[in-house]
Amino acid sequence: MAGKRSAGLLLFRGSGAAVEVLLAHMGGPLWARRDAGAWSVPKGEYVPPEEAWDAARREFEEELGLPPPDGRYVPLGDIRQSGGKVVTVWAVESDLDPDRIVPGTFEMEWPRGSGATRAFPEIDRVAWCAPEEAAERMVAGQRVFLERLAAHLQGKAPE
Repeated sequence: MAGKRSAGLLLFRGSGAAVEVLLAHMGGPLWARRDAGAWSVPKGEYVPPEEAWDAARREFEEELGLPPPDGRYVPLGDIRQSGGKVVTVWAVESDLDPDRIVPGTFEMEWPRGSGATRAFPEIDRVAWCAPEEAAERMVAGQRVFLERLAAHLQGKAPE
């Protein structure tokens, strides 16, 4: 069986030293008390034949409860995370008010072994971060997307 695939959108705003990116803090009890390494590009899994582009836009809306922004989308390529999942991301310049998000939910047994199923938000908050702060907060395997965005904004071809 092919590995899991995920796709998402990395919003950015500002220019030069004032650039910020929008990250999502993963929801649910396993991430509640974590900050470093608990933030991600808003993204989600998909299964071909769905295309990564369509999945990125669908997942943005499912996770944030808002339609994906209009604008010029910049492909940032894909990476393989340590767990084997392939993540594909596009960047788009947009300004989103974090107070407007209405996160989607997922269900899981909690507490584990209790037999009780509870609903949790897919993401519990979003925040605008400078790239340095974003690199500290986000899942290590996704940091390359920050580098690729910076290269794009500096007019360089992505590596």
